[in-house]
Amino acid sequence: MPAFALKHRELLKFAVVGGTSFLVDNTVFYGLKLTILEPKPVTAKVIAVLVATIASYVLSREWSFRTRGGRERHHEAALFFLVSGVGLVLSSVPLWISRYVFLLETPDVSLVTQEIADFVSAQVIGTLIAAAFRFWAFRRWVFPHEEARPGRVRLAPVSKAKSKDEAACSSPPPAE
Repeated sequence: MPAFALKHRELLKFAVVGGTSFLVDNTVFYGLKLTILEPKPVTAKVIAVLVATIASYVLSREWSFRTRGGRERHHEAALFFLVSGVGLVLSSVPLWISRYVFLLETPDVSLVTQEIADFVSAQVIGTLIAAAFRFWAFRRWVFPHEEARPGRVRLAPVSKAKSKDEAACSSPPPAE
């Protein structure tokens, strides 16, 4: 498992940032959808994704992709928000289809059916589609160069073939 985590650390960090953004998205989405934007669920979703995107940028830049870069910060931020804008559309389309093509809204269906359809279409399907796109696009265009910024400490594997004498000779002298 540690080898897998080390090999895929960027993807795992992206998943943690995504989980955090998912919680922000859900909190804002349902906070708005169940109160002031009740008749406008797509608007509530767009606002929720925008708030989650801002949090995602900070976490992605400073943690998930902290050693990647290769662009000036304003250019990187502009590309991040452009890619996230495409992600916004991708995450909203399933909800729009659910509500306005399949007509899964009251009074055509029960409130419970509407809420389940909203959750599955917006928060599950939309989020998964947008996340896959964003991970690919962030690595390709926003943070394209590995090791562009310092910050990653990589431990060198210790060779088990060294004898005790070789290890003693190669270790630094004790501090006085």
